[in-house]
Amino acid sequence: MANSQGPQGNHDPAGSTQMFRAFVDEAPQGRQAATTGGGPRIGLIVGIVVAVAVVAAVAWLALK
Repeated sequence: MANSQGPQGNHDPAGSTQMFRAFVDEAPQGRQAATTGGGPRIGLIVGIVVAVAVVAAVAWLALK
């Protein structure tokens, strides 16, 4: 039987698989970088909340 698919019959699906595996291998690194970047941001937010609480406590004590 002849190959009825023509030039498309020579397509190697392994290239797509290799590209997918490379994408999957790179994706966790991007997530780790985003998570690491979020660490200082969370610390900054917590620091601001603590600072506001301290200022509010001092103001409350001063007005008491």
